[in-house]
Amino acid sequence: RQIVRNHLAQYGIARMGEMRAKGVTGATLSRMERAGEIVRLARGLYQKADADIVAEHSLAEAAKRAPKGIICLTSALAFHGLTLQIPRAIAMAFGKSEWFPRSGQPVIRGVRFEEAYLDHGIETHMIEGVPVRIFGVAKTIADCFRNKRQIGNAIAIEGLQEALRQKKATPAEIMLEAERGRAGRTILPYIEALTTNG
Repeated sequence: RQIVRNHLAQYGIARMGEMRAKGVTGATLSRMERAGEIVRLARGLYQKADADIVAEHSLAEAAKRAPKGIICLTSALAFHGLTLQIPRAIAMAFGKSEWFPRSGQPVIRGVRFEEAYLDHGIETHMIEGVPVRIFGVAKTIADCFRNKRQIGNAIAIEGLQEALRQKKATPAEIMLEAERGRAGRTILPYIEALTTNG
């Protein structure tokens, strides 16, 4: 039990596999859950019963369930405070052949990215002790324009407007990421329109 307590104090959320690797049995976790010490968030995911829940809690859960995924598109926009949209599922980027959970809570909407689009623009944020990989602002905006059919033109434009208004990314940073993601031609007219008057 102390191993579980120590792990949760340091990392916030525990996976069943992590606990087994430290010698903790499923029976121990079940006893702790019945005693009210921990809560089961989803299959194989546990947290302290008295843990402080932050707004980004579901992102931490998703990162534990799918460690190879990267928070992207509308979920990344919401994290960075660039949209009023509340995504129904956590959008996570995965390589073409990577596995991700297709059921359970929180719902993960896997978005397949080519490997060339997965290797840059990643930031790691600690949420409830869990390292969560999230695309940065400029990369997220570029990806939204590259994937406009999936998320809608209005959300992509809203994200761009807010990023520029809040000064979370410069037009040059956004264009650099857009060029890397082959979305430069798509996003350029919007950037020009929004920056014409300074």
